[in-house]
Amino acid sequence: MTKQMMDLLSGDVLEDNLEITLAELCQICRVPAERVFDLVEEGIADPLGQDPRHWRFQGISVLRVRCALRLENDLGINAAGAALALDLLDEIESMRTRLSRLENLG
Repeated sequence: MTKQMMDLLSGDVLEDNLEITLAELCQICRVPAERVFDLVEEGIADPLGQDPRHWRFQGISVLRVRCALRLENDLGINAAGAALALDLLDEIESMRTRLSRLENLG
């Protein structure tokens, strides 16, 4: 991975079409592959591809993994709890988007 790519990924802005490998995700999030396997099993990260050797992750996976790790480290929440929290945060964001659209129609 190039330094330019690492600089891009270390910021908060990620392109929607960005795809990274398992090794790159591990490097960016500073976790071993075994930890990513656990997070994938809980549904926190959703890889494209059938086999870990061919997994590709979208940019949103970086944000979700980092958020899950923060929840675990800061609040002592386990991976299953972090997955639930992330799902609820996604649902809240979806409802806010729908509400905003409805408000703009009226």
